[in-house]
Amino acid sequence: MLKADSLRAGKLKKRRTSRFITRGEPIIWLTGGALALATLMILGLLFLVFYQGILTFWPKQLVRIIDRQGRRYLGEVSRRERYYPGQGDRRMEVQEYGGREGSPTLPRPHSSNGVTERILVKIGNYDLYGEDFRWIPLFEIQKKEYPPEAVTLERLEWGPFYGFMEEVRIDGNTVARGPEESWKKFKEFHSPARARYLKIRSIEKKDLGEVNFQLERLRLNLRRAELAYGRNTDPYNQIKAQIEKEESRWTTRYNQLSEEIAQLRRENNRYQILLKEVGGRTKEIKVFEVIRAYHPNQMDFMEKLRVYLSRWGEFLSKEPREANTEGGVFPAIFGTFMMTILMSLAVVPFGVIAALYLKEYAKQGLLISNVRIAVNNLAGVPSIVFGVFGLGFFCYRIGGTIDSIFFPEKLPVPTFGTGGILWASLTLALLTIPVVIVSTEEALAAVPQSVREGSYACGATKWQTIRRIVLPQATPGILTGLILAMARGAGEVAPLMITGVVKLAPELPLDRHFPYFHLERSFMHLGFHIYDVGFQSRNSEAGKPMVFTTTLLLILLIVTLNAAAIYLRNRLRKKYQIGHF
Repeated sequence: MLKADSLRAGKLKKRRTSRFITRGEPIIWLTGGALALATLMILGLLFLVFYQGILTFWPKQLVRIIDRQGRRYLGEVSRRERYYPGQGDRRMEVQEYGGREGSPTLPRPHSSNGVTERILVKIGNYDLYGEDFRWIPLFEIQKKEYPPEAVTLERLEWGPFYGFMEEVRIDGNTVARGPEESWKKFKEFHSPARARYLKIRSIEKKDLGEVNFQLERLRLNLRRAELAYGRNTDPYNQIKAQIEKEESRWTTRYNQLSEEIAQLRRENNRYQILLKEVGGRTKEIKVFEVIRAYHPNQMDFMEKLRVYLSRWGEFLSKEPREANTEGGVFPAIFGTFMMTILMSLAVVPFGVIAALYLKEYAKQGLLISNVRIAVNNLAGVPSIVFGVFGLGFFCYRIGGTIDSIFFPEKLPVPTFGTGGILWASLTLALLTIPVVIVSTEEALAAVPQSVREGSYACGATKWQTIRRIVLPQATPGILTGLILAMARGAGEVAPLMITGVVKLAPELPLDRHFPYFHLERSFMHLGFHIYDVGFQSRNSEAGKPMVFTTTLLLILLIVTLNAAAIYLRNRLRKKYQIGHF
């Protein structure tokens, strides 16, 4: 009896197992688990970028550290880590602990497994120390304090300065001495000095820029007359006399602006501050060179919030400085946005036309099948190959031809025959066009055949049917392809490095001179900016916060563009939804 029951239970268990496998439940659990894991990885990455990026500009306290050998450090604690001090490497010992060859070293206390901890302190003052960061083992720290008079100064050059204000001077004469009195005088002189500096920059960019533009225009007009009439001819001499007269007027204007700038600079150079670093060395800088100054150890939450928002405002609206590791990224934001828009305007018409021909007009056969295979394979070509093609075809071939026909007076300096935002956008359009073609074909195939037949029955031609019936209903699917193309194109870097993107281009390809938007100019891009700051700066540790912040900004920009396209797609889907769907 027991044996029979056992056999029945075994058969029942085997039958249940068989049904469990037959219904495909292991695959369901496996795919669900893979989806959950992928989702967690994506959310973890986004959380890391958001967390690191959002805290980049929050002002940190300045800590003064005195180690067991009497050395002093002042700076912001960047991070903390556990590590194993290497044994037997004298060079590592000297580098890590700041010792000197021949000097006695202190014993290294370790935990039971030989692991100890250290902190990374951002000490700033690169012009004095030659480095931005210093590792300090915890067992070397003898004293740690937060001096209230310590000041953080963000400068135009050499990065931040961490130290103390000693004096404020005018024309070399001391007008304030000591941290408290010097701070009051500095606040009094700082705003006017910065206003004069910004006025100088405005004159240089706008007024002097206009003068230089006009002088260059006159030079090109003279060169154009030389090519048209030849030198020492009557028409050439007449044009030259007119140009020289106008050039004299602009030269006078240039001299007036230069004198105004020189006067403002002389006034700014009168005001200096004397700073002292934690070790006692002093540094004199001009007041106008200080972008922002504050006492981080005396600030409450609202004061820190004002500094935080001020830094974000600078980041979003100003140009980069300090090898792109400080300042703003507005030129990169503008360049990324305009390149994505130009790419979208180029890829959608060509992609939709190609898909229409393949789906609606072309006779299906071996040739069309090979074309579809080629389009699909095109999506797998490395992006750098598209960059090389764009450089050779767009920049050198088409751009060189445009220069020889329309801009001969500028040669041998190229206008369109070099990298620019137009060629970069067209290169990325070629890169993303397979996505648009495939998605458009799928959208066209999703339109019911009965809708087409009903249109034909009413007397409409094939083109009228496509234009008025098929395309409107396929538009949401076409926009899906556009969204995918924008998401990929906005983040590509390799093709742009060859076809127009540069490390620094503070001048936007947009100005008040015809044609107002200059498609031939180089531009900055957030993706390349991330690469440059993270891997090409003099100190990758100093650029790491800017990498996370720029990455966060690039993600937000792509999400914004995609959200706008998704909103438009949903509106069109509701508009053209009919009973057949």
